[in-house]
Amino acid sequence: MKRITVILTTAFIFAAVNAMLYVTITRRLANNFSGTRQLKMVDVGKFLPFEESSELARTGASLKFTESDKLPVLDGAAALVPVYASVIENCYTEGCVTYKGGTFSDDNYYGENFASDSVMQYQNTIRGFDALVDGSVDLFFTAHPSKEQMLSAQEKGAELEIVPIGQEAFVFFVNKDNPVDGLSSEQIRSVYRGEITNWNEVGGASRTIYPLTRVKGSGSQTMMEKFMEGDMITSKAPLSVFGGAIGYSFRYYLSGMVADENVKMLAVDGIYPDTENIRNGSYPLTANFYAVYRRDNQNANVQRLVDWLLSEEGETMIEACGYVGLPDDISEQ
Repeated sequence: MKRITVILTTAFIFAAVNAMLYVTITRRLANNFSGTRQLKMVDVGKFLPFEESSELARTGASLKFTESDKLPVLDGAAALVPVYASVIENCYTEGCVTYKGGTFSDDNYYGENFASDSVMQYQNTIRGFDALVDGSVDLFFTAHPSKEQMLSAQEKGAELEIVPIGQEAFVFFVNKDNPVDGLSSEQIRSVYRGEITNWNEVGGASRTIYPLTRVKGSGSQTMMEKFMEGDMITSKAPLSVFGGAIGYSFRYYLSGMVADENVKMLAVDGIYPDTENIRNGSYPLTANFYAVYRRDNQNANVQRLVDWLLSEEGETMIEACGYVGLPDDISEQ
């Protein structure tokens, strides 16, 4: 009986410890925008072409591919799913997209959402970029590829054409209850260099700062590394996990696709990242996003599609998706 009591007591303590870890750590990190959790937050089923209920920009197009055309296969970053799905909606024919669904898991990291012969794919930034380089994807929608991705393409003999098609804001976000509404660029860099470690140093409550990071090679992580000028923390204080988090992403992904009411975007250098401040250039972390293709791609419809994206019709569609078109001095080039 004594042995049974010891076993039951040990089991109870083990269960209690696991429960405590879940409550204090695992559940608190449920909004960590990285890894499988990040991908789960993109419900691709909401952006399927030719579905009446899909959240797409139906602006029309003078470019209309037919069933006899060789249709370019499109893929892209999570943040740009609405853009390339809307391209298919406006320019392609019905029946060219085959959505299979799928469940995200550690063994099925990308959900395997589309059939292999579907012109719409969703493999996200890292795997989708590799598919572009390998030739199974014709046109890839993304933030600017990282240096490592460009080097990988070069090593595989793939010369890439990287065409700007719209603008987005790189943004920082915190919990909605955080009293801090904005930070300077230098304050953010100091946070991510481990020099500022408590919110009370930037006008907030006396609470440790927990700086979230993203997956290496993702569009947001590439943008962050550029912003940090190569000088960024590689490890965090163990107890910072209990503090108030700060993270980063792209504006429309956060405010439009995820639309999490529990987080808020911060002003940077006193400028809030709304569409007007992106358009007029006053928000300091505005970045282009791109359509990328291999220069040796023999499908003439790839260039036709890129030309359409750069036209007034293409810009209208991009802005109807919730993004911002290129400045006139770029779009007219």
